[in-house]
Amino acid sequence: MAYTERTNKSFGSRIASAFGALVVGLVLFVGGTWLLYWNEGRSVATAEAIGEAQRATVEMPDVTKIDPQFEGKMIHATGPADTQDTLRDAFSGLNTTAISLKRQVEFYQWVEQSKSETRKKVGGGSETITTYTYRQAWRNSPEDSSVFKDRDYANKNTVLTTAVQSETMYAKNVSFGAYMLPQFVIERISGAVPSELSLTEDDVADLNGRLFPDADEQSYVHIENNNVIYLGLSPSSPQIGDMRVTYTEVKPTTISILAQVTGNTFEQFRASNNNTFSKVSMGTVGADNMFGEAYASNTMMTWGIRGGGILLIIISLALFMSPLSVLASIIPLFGSIVGAGTFFVAFLIGLAWSLLIIAIAWLRFRPLLGGGLLAGVIVLLLLFHFRRRRKMAQMA
Repeated sequence: MAYTERTNKSFGSRIASAFGALVVGLVLFVGGTWLLYWNEGRSVATAEAIGEAQRATVEMPDVTKIDPQFEGKMIHATGPADTQDTLRDAFSGLNTTAISLKRQVEFYQWVEQSKSETRKKVGGGSETITTYTYRQAWRNSPEDSSVFKDRDYANKNTVLTTAVQSETMYAKNVSFGAYMLPQFVIERISGAVPSELSLTEDDVADLNGRLFPDADEQSYVHIENNNVIYLGLSPSSPQIGDMRVTYTEVKPTTISILAQVTGNTFEQFRASNNNTFSKVSMGTVGADNMFGEAYASNTMMTWGIRGGGILLIIISLALFMSPLSVLASIIPLFGSIVGAGTFFVAFLIGLAWSLLIIAIAWLRFRPLLGGGLLAGVIVLLLLFHFRRRRKMAQMA
């Protein structure tokens, strides 16, 4: 069922909140500006490090022997990542020879979701109607139901909630032909497959007795798909408080790496700008493709951070202008019009400011492209100027 909460704010409290939002707006504006400038420097430095690593890379055709000619060099190599280490999970008793072993714990919980609608009133006040709905779902961490608006939906967490936690274990000794892989490479090896628990009926009974000593003859431990331990009465009918523990592992496999040789192992390549670079790909992947993926990843990250920074600045400017829409909302329709107008202005100015900061950063980090971006900023500012003049002429 849904739970509805109504909150009324007077005109005075809305004004106070709007002016209080100016502080938040200032923080967001400064933070967004710094983020945009920093991101351009990060992007260029990362690309330069990748390029320097690419120019320095040589092929290591044979990883079955230590070859002194590759000492200290940036190499591309493909070979088997293998291990004889046994990883043991204390909870289930699972023992497996693998590069990594992951225990993923999930909890069947009540989850609270909310949806709000604000209605403006004549006189400047407002009423916010928030509807809370609840559903049952699997979550990677326990939901704190004590903060739910409707206390009828209570999660029943037991001592197992803290006794069994998600964890990933890694082999310490993973070979790559005649070489040994460092930890940063081991942790990047992917391709997990379901583990084989191989628990007997006696093992399940022992686990049930250890975890649920007061369960009498009732079994609360079930094995699903041979890699999931279900803790609850029935896996087909989950109840609030049930848990499931899933095991996956990464077996020895073929990998391709870009890294710098040091003795019988590898380290990250350190570029002249002090940035580091290395890469691991699954299977047999050529050096050009691996570097192409690295460049693409850097570009994607750059645009993601740009978008986040621009959004922060637009929101900050909208907060700066929020007192205007609140003042105008004495007449709700007028307040909505002013609010839409101020947001449009915040969007234009925010976009122009963001492009200006990026242009300044490009003048610092990418001089050849900075001039063109500055021209774009000027165009946006002119559009805003002419729009403002036309609006003033219409009002006259």
